[in-house]
Amino acid sequence: MTGPAPAVLPPSLRAWLGLVAALAALVVVVVGGLYAGDGEPGRVDRWIIQPTADTVRPPWRHAALATDFLGEPAGAAMLVVAAVTGCLLLRRPRAAVLVVVGVGMTVGTARLLKHLVGRTIHGDGNLSYPSGHTAFLTGLALVVALLATGRPGLGRTAGTSLVLGAALVAGAAMGWAQVALGAHYPTDVLGGWCTALAVVPATAWLVDRIADRQGDRMADAGRRARR
Repeated sequence: MTGPAPAVLPPSLRAWLGLVAALAALVVVVVGGLYAGDGEPGRVDRWIIQPTADTVRPPWRHAALATDFLGEPAGAAMLVVAAVTGCLLLRRPRAAVLVVVGVGMTVGTARLLKHLVGRTIHGDGNLSYPSGHTAFLTGLALVVALLATGRPGLGRTAGTSLVLGAALVAGAAMGWAQVALGAHYPTDVLGGWCTALAVVPATAWLVDRIADRQGDRMADAGRRARR
C-alpha cells in the first residue's frame, strides 16, 4: 500500500513562502500603481539603464535572444512539456499538475495585470507591466525548486534558500534579456518576478488542499466498501 502523495508545498516552507508571496503581491500592486498608464521609463528605470533600445551586441545579443526564446510560446511549451515529463517519470503527479496550473496561473495573472495597469513601451500597443517572460521563467523555476525541496533531509533553511535562489537566477537571466533587448523596463521585470513569487506558492497550496481532500474522500470510500 502506497502512502499519500508528497505535498508540492512542503509544510516546513509554507509560512516563509506565504510571507514572501504576500510581500511580492504588495510590490506588484505598488509598482503597478506608480507606473499605471505611463509610456516612459521611470526614474528607477533610467537609473539602472536606458531601457528603450537594444543595449547588447554579439555575442551577448545571441545569449539574450536565446533566453528570450524560452519565454516565447514555442520555447515555453518545450520547457513545460519537459518539466511535466520529468515530474511523471519521478512519480510526482501533483508536481506535474502544479507545472501546468502554477505556470498557467502566473502567465494569466501577468496578462491580466498588463491590461489593468496599462503601462506601455515603444508605443500604445505594447503593454509592458509586468514582464510575462520573466513571470513565466521564474514561475517554472519555482515549481522545479519546490519539487527538489521535497527530498528527505532538506530542512527549512536549505529549502527556502533553494526556492528563492532558483527564482532569483531565473528572474535575473530573463530580466536581463528583456531589458537588454529593449522589450521591457527594469521595473517591468521586477513586477514579473514578484508576480511569480506571489502566484506559485498560493497555487501550490491550493493544489495540495484539493489533492488531500480528494485523497481523503477516496480513503473514506474505500473504508466504507470494506465494511
